[in-house]
Amino acid sequence: MRRLVQPGPVSAERIEMLRGPFERLSFVLGSGLTMTAAISRPLMAAGVRAATVQIAGLVLKPLRYVMPGPADGPAHVAYFSAPHAAAGRSLVTLANVTFGCVDETPRLHCHAMWTDADGSARGGHILLDESLVAEPAEATAWTFTALGIDAEPDPETNFMLLRPERLGPDTGSGVLARIRPNEDLCNAIETIARWAGLRDAEVRGSLGSLIGAVFDDGRVVPDHATEVLVQSGSVRGGIAAIDMAVVDMQGRVHAGRLVRGENPVCITFDLVLEGGRSSQAGSTQ
Repeated sequence: MRRLVQPGPVSAERIEMLRGPFERLSFVLGSGLTMTAAISRPLMAAGVRAATVQIAGLVLKPLRYVMPGPADGPAHVAYFSAPHAAAGRSLVTLANVTFGCVDETPRLHCHAMWTDADGSARGGHILLDESLVAEPAEATAWTFTALGIDAEPDPETNFMLLRPERLGPDTGSGVLARIRPNEDLCNAIETIARWAGLRDAEVRGSLGSLIGAVFDDGRVVPDHATEVLVQSGSVRGGIAAIDMAVVDMQGRVHAGRLVRGENPVCITFDLVLEGGRSSQAGSTQ
């Protein structure tokens, strides 16, 4: 399996995972607001401290973003491109957003794919403070109040990354997790499901980065860093199946089902699982 050597010490804890009660919440993104404000205000008003949000059919003007890029030096194994601005109005076909709130300060992370005004299909990491909602759009969030998400420096990757934290009791059918570099995504999701005692589960929202990508139809994205968002995903009988949108270093979007065991995380992956059929919780090994 492909592997990148990160600049810092390897953390012993490869997957951070917490269980908690959660609820589904729909709300409308208000026009004229930044993406940060449009997403954060309704969630904070509802007392949400962590969530994954999925949005489709969203018109932005302007849309500002970055794409995955090569390392900027020895401090990182991969970095971001220079900022880009889409011309005119852009239609976001799918965006996944990780939301956290600490001391009334929102923490957000968004990957999306969209169609530019000229019809070009693009994707990347949306700069939420610089992108404006042009028309009202509906968003769906899977929300936690007993779990939170904070941002902190990560010595292994040398990035500021989001991580889950416990605020309430260890009960409920939802799982909030962070997967660290070089862990195969499907295998990690299966490990998380076993830990939570879930034979069946749904992946909700969720996004991160992979070292390239390998799809089950034989296609390969060779770039060493890609930004990704889950289109749909599930665990059935303990086995994960993930349909992923993958953005390469040129901003091109590739989509397909990931091959289990061949898609390691590049920097980080934010995951939410909604539990279905349960079994006796197993080991994380």
